[in-house]
Amino acid sequence: MHLMALPALADNYIWLMHDDQGRAAVVDPGDADVVEKALAEHELSLHAILLTHHHQDHIGGVAQLRQSHPVEIHAPGDPRIDHVNQRVADGDVVELFGPDVRLEVLAVPGHTLSHIAYVGAGWLFCGDTLFSLGCGRLFEGSPEQMLASLDRLSALPPGTQVCCAHEYTASNGRFALEVEPENPDLAERLAEVARLRGLSLPTLPVPLARELETNPFLRIDRPALVRWGERNGVATSDRIGRFAALRQAKDHFRG
Repeated sequence: MHLMALPALADNYIWLMHDDQGRAAVVDPGDADVVEKALAEHELSLHAILLTHHHQDHIGGVAQLRQSHPVEIHAPGDPRIDHVNQRVADGDVVELFGPDVRLEVLAVPGHTLSHIAYVGAGWLFCGDTLFSLGCGRLFEGSPEQMLASLDRLSALPPGTQVCCAHEYTASNGRFALEVEPENPDLAERLAEVARLRGLSLPTLPVPLARELETNPFLRIDRPALVRWGERNGVATSDRIGRFAALRQAKDHFRG
């Protein structure tokens, strides 16, 4: 099984997985032309589309791809997503047969209320819930919901490769450094990010273990984050309040 990150739109990644027989599936195809170009270049046939949530930069290419390819389209049960023939929910298993891969569906509300993720074959396709060194904005869900979703993703095997939907790592890293400036793992990750972006390469996927070492939104209970919360008026025992304050600080960060 092979995985490619296809840059699309301003800073999205469309994830394309395929096997040696040329059978492919894509996750969150916001731009159909990008997918069609990759399929042609690599002589692949598209068999499935997986969607994590309803935002246009994730579903914008679905209608065009559906017209050109006999695909199964898997998506959460959200009426804002059209052209779907397989509605999925928390605990469901998506069995693809071209490429052959088994993915578990996880409900991860926060960024949107119906947001889901797919995990399997060592990969996590998490849409806009988890980013490298960051997490998604809370457009619909509550801090409590988003923190619970991130806790759930944090509990996955540490070797899981996190496949986020945006190239936000460098900007997220600047905020993370403000929060936890003495974290040596973060400094190392930022140097790696600078090198990769200097070569115009993706910073993703990234092992979950690396995110647990560096991502402040996954480190909400670590002493450095507790101290950060205290400096920002959050009680030591209030982890939801600390997460909410951290997300609000990121929303207003201009570094």
